[in-house]
This record gives sequence, structure tokens and C-alpha cells, in this order.
Amino acid sequence: MSSWKTDGIGNLTGRRIVVTGGNTGLGYASALAFARAGADVVLAVRNTDKGDAAAGRIRADTPSAKVRVGRLDLTDLASVAAFGAAEAQRGPLDVLMNNAGVMLVPTREVTAEGFEAHMGTNHLGHVALTARLLPALEAAAAGRVVSISSLAHRAAPRLDRSLNLAGKYSPMGAYGQSKLATLLFGLELDRRLRAAGSPVTSVIAHPGWSATELIERDDKPGPIVAFSRKATAWMGSSPAEGARSQISAAADPTVPGGSFLGPAFGLRGRPHPSSMTSAAAADPIAAGWLWETSNALTGAEFGLLETR
Repeated sequence: MSSWKTDGIGNLTGRRIVVTGGNTGLGYASALAFARAGADVVLAVRNTDKGDAAAGRIRADTPSAKVRVGRLDLTDLASVAAFGAAEAQRGPLDVLMNNAGVMLVPTREVTAEGFEAHMGTNHLGHVALTARLLPALEAAAAGRVVSISSLAHRAAPRLDRSLNLAGKYSPMGAYGQSKLATLLFGLELDRRLRAAGSPVTSVIAHPGWSATELIERDDKPGPIVAFSRKATAWMGSSPAEGARSQISAAADPTVPGGSFLGPAFGLRGRPHPSSMTSAAAADPIAAGWLWETSNALTGAEFGLLETR
């Protein structure tokens, strides 16, 4: 990974960073960059065998790397609670990168708690994890939550208050809704943190058009999903390039809370404040509803009051 792919990376020695889904794709590219910069990196993954293999690749690249694997299944709130409790006991946490996710699941699937798969994995699981780790983030000098959204959030004209459980199912529609929820919640989290005088900031990033392992699932996709995946594989950026925005969001201290960082040219390019936030993502009523609903569904306790 050359220097132009690690904008904003300085010496991260002594900083602890948790990356969900850190064994593949954007998460792996981020974890590798952090390890190269000296951070203590935690790969939070559902499959620990794959996590161990990823950690081995990082150590082979950087023999001095400090990397550890922890089991986290975002589709099961009991797993989220167990991982969150274990990591919270380890002391201050500098960065929580909420990176893991699913994309274009062909038919409607649900998590252990009955949440739609995109919404449960990409959004609600990360809400529960962030609440669990907020005290550890507040114990750090400048804790940061980095959430990964997508330009696909623009495909959702408004937040679906059934959270993808009602009406006709569309893979792209469900994915877009989950990424709208991620962006809404990340922005609302930063507003509430600032209102509370917390040292923690919340930043959101998107990779542009990036070809990651999410497009390689062998799950018998329909023709539209299959075509979308092939087009992305052909034209999308590499995970190393796609991860540049989230790496900068995590490691560049000049990026302020509440930022939405993405490639300068929309789909590709250097990290840059994105101007592609949709009107739906700026809806304060939807943000407030989503905050309260997400907390109630997951049992999350942030202790952060209404900002409006």
C-alpha cells in the first residue's frame, strides 16, 4: 500500500483500534494501514479462522504488527454484548470502525432478533456495539467512531420506518435503506456527543464504487443483483483505494466530527468532504426517530439526550 493510499496516517503507536469485518475488503485494507502505522489493531470478525488468517497476512507484511482477533457476530446481539464487554474491559479505545456489512442479499433474510439482514448487520448491530464501547472511547484522549455508509443511501428517498421488514423486498432498496440509516445515525450521534461535551467524535465515510468481497457471495443472486456485482467487479476500485476515506476518517485529526468523507470525484479519488449527502440523510425528524427506535430495539444505552 503506497503512501498515496494512506492519506492522514501518522504514527499510531499506542492507539487501539477496533475494525469490524477487519478480515477482508475495506476492513482488511484499513486494519493493514493501521498496523503499519503502529496501532494495536483488533479484527472483530464472525469467523475467527478467517480472522486468524488475515492477522497472519498482516504480520507477514509487518512483522512488528500488533494485531488481535475477536469474535463478533453483528446479527446476534448476545455476541455483540459479549465482544463489547470484553473490549471495554481492556481500557481506552481510540477508534471504533464500524465497517462490517452485507450487500444485496437476494431475498429477505432476518437476524437472530428478527431484524432484516441489511438493517440488522449494517446498522443495528453497530448501534449496539457503539453503545457498549462508548465508555472506552470516552476514556481515550480523542475517541472516534467511524461508520461506513455508501452513496447507495441516495437510492432511499426517505427512511423506511418498517426498517426493511414490510412491503416488497428489493436487494438494492434494502441495502440503500441500511446505508441511509448508518448515515443518519452517525450524524445524530455526533450532534448528541457535541451537545453532551463528550471528547468522542463521530465521522462517516463512504468508499465510492469499490469492488470488495461483498460482491463475491455465492448465494444464487437474481439477474439484476448478478449484473450489479459483475459491473462492480469490473469497474470498481480496489479495496485498498476504496478504504482511503475511512482510513483518513479514523486517523486524520483534522477531520472534524460530523464529517461525511468520500472520494473527491464521487466514485474514486482522494478522501474529501462529500457533497453527496441526500436530503433524507439531513432529515432531523427521521434522525430522532431512528435514534430512539434503534436504541429501543437493541437495548443500547448511550446516555445522550435529545439535541433539538
